[in-house]
Amino acid sequence: MEKHITFAITLTYLWVMMMFLGSMLIETLMIYPNIFYNVPESLATARKFMAVVTPHDFFPPLGLTCWISGLASLALNWRVNAARSWLLTSLLMMVAEGLCSMAFFWPRNRIMFVEGTAVHSAAFLRQTAREFQVMHWARVACNVLGSAAVFAGFLRFYRHRITPVAISEAQP
Repeated sequence: MEKHITFAITLTYLWVMMMFLGSMLIETLMIYPNIFYNVPESLATARKFMAVVTPHDFFPPLGLTCWISGLASLALNWRVNAARSWLLTSLLMMVAEGLCSMAFFWPRNRIMFVEGTAVHSAAFLRQTAREFQVMHWARVACNVLGSAAVFAGFLRFYRHRITPVAISEAQP
């Protein structure tokens, strides 16, 4: 039974990470070009567009789900040497990405989308938008590496699960 739970949680972690990566790539390739094409005017348009739901409503809960499922997966796979380092790497990349988002991106989101031109000059908003876009690629890299690592970890776990030793342990 424990192996089934471990499989389900490790698969869930992989699935959540792939959702996070896909969401981030969609945001990067489809939404950000529209948001940052003509700062500060495009920021005002983006604020109007995101009046009901924003990325902040989506990414923090999904990131927390990554952290929780990653911790659970790592704990359940701790004895699987082949998977442990990959899952740990993935979790560390996602924690780093999340902490970087909180420390660097959330304050800049506030500057660009809450305070805007009412508080800041157009030049300052353009500089903030450039910083945001440049650093965003580091965030994307962390997510790509974390997703690749969880995929490798899942494959190692699965291979360990179906080896002859694992099969003989499952037989009565």
